[in-house]
Amino acid sequence: MFAALGHALMMSFAMFWQILWALILGFSLSAVVQAVVSKEEMSRLLPDDSPRTIAVASGLGAASSSCSYAAVALTRSMFRKGANFTAVIAFQFASTNLVVELGVLLAVLMGWQFTLAEFTGGPLMIIILVLLIKVFITPAIVEKARHQADKGLEGRMEGHVGMDMSLHEGTIWQRISSNKGRTAISHYFLMDWASTWLDIGGGLLIAGALAAWMPQSVWQAFFLHGHPVLAKFWGPLVGPAVAILSFVCSVGNVPLAAVLWNGGISFGGVVAFLFADLIILPILNIYRRYYGLKISLLLLALFYASMSVAALVVEYVFGALRLIPEQRHVEIAEATIRWNYTTVLNIAFLVFALLLVIRFLRTGGPAMLRMMNTRSDCRNHTMHHHGHTM
Repeated sequence: MFAALGHALMMSFAMFWQILWALILGFSLSAVVQAVVSKEEMSRLLPDDSPRTIAVASGLGAASSSCSYAAVALTRSMFRKGANFTAVIAFQFASTNLVVELGVLLAVLMGWQFTLAEFTGGPLMIIILVLLIKVFITPAIVEKARHQADKGLEGRMEGHVGMDMSLHEGTIWQRISSNKGRTAISHYFLMDWASTWLDIGGGLLIAGALAAWMPQSVWQAFFLHGHPVLAKFWGPLVGPAVAILSFVCSVGNVPLAAVLWNGGISFGGVVAFLFADLIILPILNIYRRYYGLKISLLLLALFYASMSVAALVVEYVFGALRLIPEQRHVEIAEATIRWNYTTVLNIAFLVFALLLVIRFLRTGGPAMLRMMNTRSDCRNHTMHHHGHTM
């Protein structure tokens, strides 16, 4: 028993070591973007559901944090401030499916084809979802959702919404290189880690356990690996269901996606699984609190349909272009820690992360983190400690 547990833990740590530098790089780039993009302007920029506004919403989402809980909370906040419901839903999906850290992790752990699939299928999924919302979400339903949202019931990571530390003056480089800019970057960097470490850790532990303990034959039977034609339809259909039950969201579902791919799920099934981080059970419960039970169930159905259809399209398009990897060679089972380029990159990026942590500690960062989960009436303020320097 202890040997099996040790094997699973070692595999989890090996996967973590394999993607560590990519995590630091992704969160660093995300922090830089958040430092120069203001949350205050987002609601004003999303007044309707026109194609231009949906494109703006997707761009703003891609520039925001990858934390699924923070994305859901920010979406509700913008909706309450008057932003269009369809537009904020598009923002929400872009903020977890089109962010740079997800693409980097997919490329490192699974291959560039999966990154391309994510960034190709993501916009397609948003388009399909917008069309479904226009058909099934009536103005009366939106008003009911707004009435429930205005009750202000708390979800998770609510504090992430009220902390706008972005800069507005000067060129982008001047904002990044200034003392306030470096402080904001360090704070966003640590805030994103604090938002997602449970999901990342949970995803690694689940992936390690499944890779170590679940026989390949079981996976292959479940994913209809011996029936290629049926598997192409079954994968996108069942992928979101697996995600719902995994409880793992944000970038933490990438290691588990690698295990599913090795187990025999179709290419489109992997894409659908990755899309489904916004319909895991804890987030579905938050939708219930934010918008009401009936509306949350309707959203689940529309989200699920858009994910599955977009993933199925990706399956066939990538198949026609011969972009689907022929071998399932994500070497998570044999991963070991040795002196190679991964170790060198990890050391270099850990040094960089340490510099951000030091600045974070010296500029009021711990106090800011303590406010991330406080009630909304205690956290809506401007972070005055940007002026502190190292």
